Amino acid sequence: MKDPRKIIKMALSTERSTALRTGQNRYTFVVESNANKTEIRKAVEQLFKVRVKDVRTMNMHGKVKRMGRFEGKRSDWKKAIVRLNPGETIEQLVQAT
Repeated sequence: MKDPRKIIKMALSTERSTALRTGQNRYTFVVESNANKTEIRKAVEQLFKVRVKDVRTMNMHGKVKRMGRFEGKRSDWKKAIVRLNPGETIEQLVQAT
């Protein structure tokens, strides 16, 4: 298995992810684009010492951006929404917001 710190790149902190965290015990992460659900589950369980109930993933496509007459594209990335078992939380993410 890969290093869990390479699979989980960072936690997403948006208005929607905060609502998911407080209301439904779901946490949102930016993950390695070739990681699968099993690898993401094991990485979250190892890094944060919690039990994961399920994982949902989605590929996010990078936007095309212009700066004057020049056009570029942001990188594609993968997002994972992880639901924890009832009664479990990730304290590092709760304290950060």
